[in-house]
Amino acid sequence: METIQREILEERLEQEMSALAKEMYGKTIEETTDKELYYVLLNLTKGMMHATIPTDGKKKVYYISAEFLIGKLLSNNLINLGVYEKVENILKEKGRELSRIEEAEPEPSLGNGGLGRLAACFLDSIATLGLPGEGIGLNYHFGLFKQVFRDRLQTAEKDEWLEKQSWLTKTDTSFDVYFGKQKVTSRLYDIDVIGYDSGVNKLRLFDLETVDEDLVKKGIQFDKEDVEKNLTLFLYPDDSDEAGNLLRIYQQYFMVSNAAQLILKEMREKHYDLRKLNEHAVIQINDTHPSMIIPELIRILVEDKAFTMDEAIEVVSKTCAYTNHTILAEALEKWPYAYLQKVVPQLIPIIDELDKRVKAKYKDPKVQIIDKDKRVHMAHMDIHYGFSVNGVAAIHTQILEDTELHHFYEIYPEKFNNKTNGITFRRWLLSCNRELAALIEETIGSGFKKDADELEKLLEYGSDADFLNRMEAIKMEKKQALAAFIKEKEGVDIDPDSVFDIQAKRLHEYKRQQMNALYIIHKYLEIKKGKKPSTPVTYIFGAKAAPAYIIAQDIIHLLLVLQDIVNNDPEASKYMKIVMVENYNVSYAEKLIPACDISEQISLASKEASGTGNMKFMLNGAVTLGTADGANVEIHDLVGDDNIYIFGRDSETVIDHYEKADYVSKDYYEKSPVIKEAVDFIIGKQAMKSGHKENLERLYKELLNKDWFMTLLDLEDYIAVKDKMLEDYRDREKWKKMMLVNIAKAGFFSSDRTIREYNRDIWKLN
Repeated sequence: METIQREILEERLEQEMSALAKEMYGKTIEETTDKELYYVLLNLTKGMMHATIPTDGKKKVYYISAEFLIGKLLSNNLINLGVYEKVENILKEKGRELSRIEEAEPEPSLGNGGLGRLAACFLDSIATLGLPGEGIGLNYHFGLFKQVFRDRLQTAEKDEWLEKQSWLTKTDTSFDVYFGKQKVTSRLYDIDVIGYDSGVNKLRLFDLETVDEDLVKKGIQFDKEDVEKNLTLFLYPDDSDEAGNLLRIYQQYFMVSNAAQLILKEMREKHYDLRKLNEHAVIQINDTHPSMIIPELIRILVEDKAFTMDEAIEVVSKTCAYTNHTILAEALEKWPYAYLQKVVPQLIPIIDELDKRVKAKYKDPKVQIIDKDKRVHMAHMDIHYGFSVNGVAAIHTQILEDTELHHFYEIYPEKFNNKTNGITFRRWLLSCNRELAALIEETIGSGFKKDADELEKLLEYGSDADFLNRMEAIKMEKKQALAAFIKEKEGVDIDPDSVFDIQAKRLHEYKRQQMNALYIIHKYLEIKKGKKPSTPVTYIFGAKAAPAYIIAQDIIHLLLVLQDIVNNDPEASKYMKIVMVENYNVSYAEKLIPACDISEQISLASKEASGTGNMKFMLNGAVTLGTADGANVEIHDLVGDDNIYIFGRDSETVIDHYEKADYVSKDYYEKSPVIKEAVDFIIGKQAMKSGHKENLERLYKELLNKDWFMTLLDLEDYIAVKDKMLEDYRDREKWKKMMLVNIAKAGFFSSDRTIREYNRDIWKLN
């Protein structure tokens, strides 16, 4: 019976595809180009999604985020609709490859790093679990930027991803948004978010039809003051000057004003009593970017709905919840009061009132909203006037409670809770590693697709030579595919038989790509002295540095200099290669992650809130090399000491160093010949010949005189543990079992589990 139904579905799909190809291009499927066929499948899939019953309920979560790094959507949507293999089979019979068609899809440039990717995973899980929920953000025309390497430096170009035919659906919804006396009118675009074998929700993205893409003349430079024309051009405009800071506030207010108006519109349409807003809506504030939703909602309720200030504050405080993603002080936004006065003068009386109430109750300046320097602390407002505050990994939440937000924890212990991040297995296994997913399904059944904890059944196959060998063969296939892709995209030859050591994430000093670079220098110098490694290693990096983050760009420069030196050295390149991939994004991640052997998660302990790349690599059979930081701690707890490599000082030691201000990087440099030699190489003759004096000297001085994220503190331990890991890699039986344990224990990190916990403890949707 199932076979007959499958054949009927395939026949109907083929008829619809053929009809669309004829209607759109006057061609058969065989005659269309890859791009045309992509548009055919786009329209087919959108039609199927529109026909899916939307998820609804008496209470909805509105997940507001500056970023939604959703990645390419065709394959993910086909998988969630349950038709991927059927479409693939139809195309195969007509001589077409679905994988080639997928390459024709542009990647939506709506996010940057882990924050945006997490938001995308959460939307997938909210839909899959059948929960009523929407994402709300902005429709950036050029995203962060497209990274291009020139002369071993990062340069930034606009990332033109928007096309006339896309996953976006233009709606009739628009709102007026006021910046003081200046009015702009928004336009809402929707992207359907389909659950796995489930309902459909929406990602709501606001834009301005007055935005002028021609404003961007060279690279990513544009007039930052013409708000009507520039507001949604870029994610995170360069904030190194006042105009850039103001533009970020304009963006954030535009996002939350639209969100507030949309939420209240939906409440009115359903005839809900706004005095019971919290019974029908819960607003999740993802990091501090959407924080102005609190005073904006209060303002609207007081001005338009005849609420008293007390009533508005009470109901909004019961409706809003805040997710903290960082303990880095610079990432907890603090806007100068004068900037807010300029951009959103209508919010100033509300913010003043909220601050006045806090100061009347609490004399501690550390918990006040407006500080003595007249800066408005957005996180403080979220904590006082929201009902929940959550961290995103066990150790992160503990640090928030014990140190960074301890003063708030003493006031509101009941508000604090942990929600360890997760990833959607639909994209990060079923889509990007279909061969491994098929092997797992053949071995333990298909239950893991909906209940990731079922992956634990794989532990029974720890001594099954056939399973372990097939798993290893899939890893080799993925390494060969990545090697071919890197050759095509980057022009670098890499050896699939070498160890693939990958660090792919946003470029930030606390993530310590610079420490990995110093290890590479150390190994290179050992080879030049005649100490040849037993196992060749390919070091792969993927990362963008924010345009205003100079030291981060200097680290990219060092990596590109090392790539040039090592890869062109006939002696060293037999044992090591370096590849810094250009314009790292979700699509690149989908190729890197299944091919990875060693997952580099080497942030300074206490600084990475969670990480989600660590989970994706683990799920695909990589073994983690990391510090006791973020979700590494929980990975360690799950897989045990024998299946992870932990190095470096723990978070308590690091926090103690910060409190005492007693870490001096130069002391470690002067005491260790290994550290000194590696650091000195940065300004040595070879590096200077390949690189730029200004960039290399600035990075050298930073490491020697500041090293805020304590690279040199952990470097020698990092070298020792990584060397041990590479030695262990040669014991293939041992390594295959480690791969298996990591895959089997990855189930905890499903975003379905995370979202169930959000719903159970915070949202309470059904």
